[in-house]
Amino acid sequence: MGESATLAVHRCRFVDYTPSAITAVAFPPLPLPSISDKSKSPSVKQPLCFGTLAVGHANGNIDLCEWAGERDQQSTQAWVIRKTLPGPHPSKVDSLAFVLRYPDDLTADDTPSCSDLRLFSSGGGSDLLEWDVDRACVKRTINSQGGSIWCMAANPASSLLALGCEDGSVRLLSLVNDTLTHYRRFDRLKCRVLSIAWGPPIPQYPQKKNIDRGHDSDSDDEEDTWTDAWLVTGSSDSSIRKWDVATGRVVDRMGMDKIRGERTLVWTVGVLGDGTIVSGDSLGIVKFWDSRTCTQLHSFQGHGADVLCLAIGPEGNTVFTSGVDQKITLFSLVKTGNSDNTSGTFTRRWVQSCSRRMHSHDVRALATWPPYTVLPSSHKRRFPIEISPILASGGLDMSVVVTPAALPSTIVKVINPLSTSAHCTFEDSYHRRLAYSAGASGVPAVQVARKARLISCIRDSGVSIWRVKAGPSINDDTDSQDADPTHFPESSAWEKVLEMDLNVHTNLVASGISDDGRWLVVSDLYETKLFSLTLNDNHVVRRIRDFSSILQVHLPSSDTSTGGQAFRFTPDSSKLVMSTMASSYVLVIDLAGEKPRVLRRFDQHRSKNSIVHDRVIKGCKSDGDVDMVDATNNDDCSVYPQKSSTPAVVSILRMSISPDGQWLATSDDHARTHIFNLDSIQHHSVLPTFAKPTQVLAFDPRQPNILIMAFPDNSLQVYNVESRQFPAWGKEFCSNLPKRFTHAHDPVLGVAFDIASASGSDVVPQYALFWGSTWICKLSGKHEGILAAPHRRYPRRP
Repeated sequence: MGESATLAVHRCRFVDYTPSAITAVAFPPLPLPSISDKSKSPSVKQPLCFGTLAVGHANGNIDLCEWAGERDQQSTQAWVIRKTLPGPHPSKVDSLAFVLRYPDDLTADDTPSCSDLRLFSSGGGSDLLEWDVDRACVKRTINSQGGSIWCMAANPASSLLALGCEDGSVRLLSLVNDTLTHYRRFDRLKCRVLSIAWGPPIPQYPQKKNIDRGHDSDSDDEEDTWTDAWLVTGSSDSSIRKWDVATGRVVDRMGMDKIRGERTLVWTVGVLGDGTIVSGDSLGIVKFWDSRTCTQLHSFQGHGADVLCLAIGPEGNTVFTSGVDQKITLFSLVKTGNSDNTSGTFTRRWVQSCSRRMHSHDVRALATWPPYTVLPSSHKRRFPIEISPILASGGLDMSVVVTPAALPSTIVKVINPLSTSAHCTFEDSYHRRLAYSAGASGVPAVQVARKARLISCIRDSGVSIWRVKAGPSINDDTDSQDADPTHFPESSAWEKVLEMDLNVHTNLVASGISDDGRWLVVSDLYETKLFSLTLNDNHVVRRIRDFSSILQVHLPSSDTSTGGQAFRFTPDSSKLVMSTMASSYVLVIDLAGEKPRVLRRFDQHRSKNSIVHDRVIKGCKSDGDVDMVDATNNDDCSVYPQKSSTPAVVSILRMSISPDGQWLATSDDHARTHIFNLDSIQHHSVLPTFAKPTQVLAFDPRQPNILIMAFPDNSLQVYNVESRQFPAWGKEFCSNLPKRFTHAHDPVLGVAFDIASASGSDVVPQYALFWGSTWICKLSGKHEGILAAPHRRYPRRP
């Protein structure tokens, strides 16, 4: 594995795939602490699990990213895209907000998962969208009744959502008990509401009750509530306003600086637990205000252009701002002196600490983990100081940047969760640039048809296909470095053979092209389109018009969507395998006849539980083999007893078909992997669930019964589908992976094998190529190998 090697890489510069700019980022909020129960302290003693990161794009898509490591462990891969929510076409995302679905079900130390959260977005129009994260679609919409939505913010209790609208009004929406209804409209202004933030809630302590009346602690908890007192908005008329939530009226107004009489736009506002208001405006000025007197405390010329966003550190003693000038500026609350020698209290003031330029274009969004919760000083939340918080930022350069954001500490050694360096302070640490996704849900938008030498690429609403022409052959005795690169000019090395713009309801989510170039399939959220291609001199493209009706017959009558999440053609291009978007089925489709027909529908992924023959599948133990389930002689779901008639809703995002066309492997976002036999078209086995969903599935071309699985943390698993076992040699190989591979800064995206060697009759493939967004790793199988070992154990297939 340590051997150096020279590889020929074809850089397809002609593929015109352009990622979408980042317009919003958000982390989930934390539950509010209890008021009455003294044992429930808002101080978090144990490090929190890392929460889901939502990234909104200018094309309307929303990426949901999960932490690649285990719980609070360090992870060089940081956040990895788990699922993409396709936006309506055309649309955009301007604001994102997470809220807790049922806040009372969580304790103050819990990190909300996706099932505990509700996600809202707005995109410049008057409609607010709530997303169904499981089904990757819009769950419900509601009109603001005030024109375009410019900003939104949820209150700390996750019971109200405030919208700043085009008509100058603030609208409150009720979110109680998983509802979405209009609650109140504030007084209307003669200007736009550009930014909004909630003030600290007021704790309502329960009244003392007589013990003889039979009241227990549960009754006290019912009266343990937080009440919202005020919120603040920034407007387009050079002012900030403080509002009374109970009456919906303006309490006070704060004026901004002006230049030559022009209006100053207040693009962003925030509130601290002590009531301090922070604002950023179009003049590049960051101001701190006293909410009680509504007077200015500090003013900093922190930026050279508009301040578009700000984020508050987890404990409220740091503020990060950024905008058009591409800089991220840190403001810190520092001690300035001892104001009272008897009490030992210190005066504090805000100072501009440092600035860093980590982006090449405008920065549109900032967020911190752990998130800041606006709470009074008496209930201020504290976090372990040995784990550095992380600042996430995004903008027009299309990549999320994460960086440690700890303050200097001499008490304990602070751990950098990103493992970028030993430094953890914002000023000295190294930042990480998360690679942008080259397709929805981390699945590449670029597909290759090897035999036909075609490359396809999908965009938001279209698809392009190029043909790579055969280059001059290089004999074994010819030094490739001595070859004349001008002998085969780049302009004649390829040609675009197809360009299609499709009529879609949402952005495209998946595509596939057969190896012989005869079939092309693309899908949005609601419809799968199949095309028959004849890309010769005439370039004939024929759409199979009745393909959706063919699929609909095999789907539930209540499901009107025939969209697909993943597609794979068999090596002989005679079958198409797809996973459905809304119903979580796996369909095997025959393409050899006059028209396509569905051969079999598998619904193993719809099982809600993981109990098989009275055994709960939790994971694969490293100290022994796991007995896999034999489902060959059973019907689709006979071995999967369900506790509920309601099927599970999952996203089947990863598929792979063995080179001989016999085996199919599918994996969903619940980390469940199933194996199917395409010869008999039956379910074969189910693997134990692992800690994270599978990132890559691939079969060894030399031994098609060997399945390689790669995970977001760049760990591997090797599985023999015929024997239904994790072989001992595979366990040894996976446990001895080089650190340069497992600690690579980007997750593995794919794997390819030494096809040239594998095609020989007596030659064993010597290596496998794994790649990520910024690296290619060659793992040799000559000695310790992933490829040589099965060759010794199993004869080569004829």
